[in-house]
Amino acid sequence: MLKVLIVIVLVAVIVSLFSGLFFLVRDRGRSQRVLNSLIVRVALSVLLLVLIGIALWTGHLHLNPTP
Repeated sequence: MLKVLIVIVLVAVIVSLFSGLFFLVRDRGRSQRVLNSLIVRVALSVLLLVLIGIALWTGHLHLNPTP
């Protein structure tokens, strides 16, 4: 379940990235939508890092050992 949530948040970060690009091209930087998209993307990225940390701590994700 935690892995699915991580993938969903990662997809949301990518969608936010492309929506910011769309707003930048369309509005040419004259509106606040680019800034709002950046704020959402940063918040989602922080959430993604927290979820990955929780998944590692609880054992849902495992780091690959070096050979």
